[in-house]
Amino acid sequence: MSSHPLVNRRVFYLSIQVVANALLIGVVAKGLVYLIDLITNVSFYGRFSFESASPAGNHLGFLVVFVPIIGALLVGLMARFGSKAIGGHGIPEAMEKIIMDDSRIPPAITFLKPLSAAISIGTGGPFGAEGPIIATGGAFGSLTGQWIHISAPERKIVLAAGACAGMAAIFGSPLAAVLLAVELLLFEFSPRSVIPVALACVTGAGMHILLFGHQPVFAMPSIPAAPNGALAIYVLLGAFVGVVAAGVSRSIYWIEDQFDKLPIHWMWWPALGAIAIGTIGFFAPHTMGVGYDNIQRLLTGTTPLKIIGSLCVLKYLSWSISLGSGTSGGTLAPLFTIGGALGALLGTLILAWFPDSGINIPTAALVGMAAMFAGASRAWLTSIVFALETTGQINGLLPLLGGCVAAYFVSFFMMKGTIMTEKILRRGIKTPDVYEPDILRSVTVRKLSIPVSSTTLSKYTIDASDDAGMAAQLMGKYNVDNLLVKDGEKLIGVVTARSLLTWYSRQRQKDLLYESPARTRRMLVQGRKLLRNSKIMGI
Repeated sequence: MSSHPLVNRRVFYLSIQVVANALLIGVVAKGLVYLIDLITNVSFYGRFSFESASPAGNHLGFLVVFVPIIGALLVGLMARFGSKAIGGHGIPEAMEKIIMDDSRIPPAITFLKPLSAAISIGTGGPFGAEGPIIATGGAFGSLTGQWIHISAPERKIVLAAGACAGMAAIFGSPLAAVLLAVELLLFEFSPRSVIPVALACVTGAGMHILLFGHQPVFAMPSIPAAPNGALAIYVLLGAFVGVVAAGVSRSIYWIEDQFDKLPIHWMWWPALGAIAIGTIGFFAPHTMGVGYDNIQRLLTGTTPLKIIGSLCVLKYLSWSISLGSGTSGGTLAPLFTIGGALGALLGTLILAWFPDSGINIPTAALVGMAAMFAGASRAWLTSIVFALETTGQINGLLPLLGGCVAAYFVSFFMMKGTIMTEKILRRGIKTPDVYEPDILRSVTVRKLSIPVSSTTLSKYTIDASDDAGMAAQLMGKYNVDNLLVKDGEKLIGVVTARSLLTWYSRQRQKDLLYESPARTRRMLVQGRKLLRNSKIMGI
């Protein structure tokens, strides 16, 4: 029996579906931005306008404290009487639905998430528009996947494609969106998943050009290539930012824990968190709202130190307290802002102490921005490519690579989960964090076949050129413990579940030659579970 191809007509149909979804999600992304601008104008300036606006220029005085509270009360009511799932980051909730609920997201989220996020951000919430649109795109993908009655693995692909098309539509960063899907949502890297997701992200980026323009979202002056000494400093800077990222991630969930202890209904928590937004916004208005303009100013290298310091500290406090309260918001833009400010601050200090270090403040801000997200989420490839696509600075590649890998490395020493996975880890849900090749795919059944004996043989066959992974799948599908191996029409032997397990165990022993005996035993147990999870009988 020949193997079923990974790329087939089903992938073609899924590709058509996700491209159609991405076209609509691009329109929704533009609509969300318009809605945020409208609510911002009404809330802070008393005018009905869709023009881009920031809360930073308001003249409300002390009354500005009450604007986020009113918005948070509305979000709390929507969560209480609509769906509690509108709260939170967006990506962790999508991950949980993929792992636990066969990628089924309640239809109400498709409508309530963008509306609640627009209210939260438009009334001063320190979040970006990308988190809500990623969640909305994922919910819409899941919804269409439920309508057309596809399988759970296919619905996962449609969900991830919708989420990442939303990211591409907001930022115009299709490759970073594909990598985000691979690193945080798909838990696999295969043609059947990457092709539809990539097509959706390209479509989302096309909608970005059509609706937002073709200029980089965070346009900045050209940065010089980094000399060797400066490159080493950027790596160290990334490592330091990684330490801070771990602390930021832990603090978010510590704050959530404190809200959990409050003796009042969770519907009121966002309003309590909004007190911090309004109070901090009274003293530092630039900490309120989307804040993409803050990121762009940081990347010019001309932002005053007072503003940089407030974005490091006050933006962090405002965002962490409000997000910990369970309001509707995201993590990407705040992490980029805090990381960019920290990078610019460190770069300024390094230049003051070591004028001949060769570093560049805009580059330091760029590295800090990407390293913060890489350390907090461990999506380091996404972080690097996102920074390149949204700025167009190819000379930043080496500093970004060094800084983000350093932050990623440090992250493993500082925390078990990530800012994206800690919430679901606490619920006992483990997310894959290692992409290892399936070693059963590296050997053909011809090599593992044994002579036919008097053992009871199954009636099912497999081609000698197929790999052992296919044999495991077929044994699970047909609920048998062996398959007849044919070379053309000639019967050459039989492959059994026991022969697969024996070969697998030997390979793991070779791979773990320098590992501890205890770890080797654990890995072999995992091998047995791997085969049993394929429903192979008779082991």
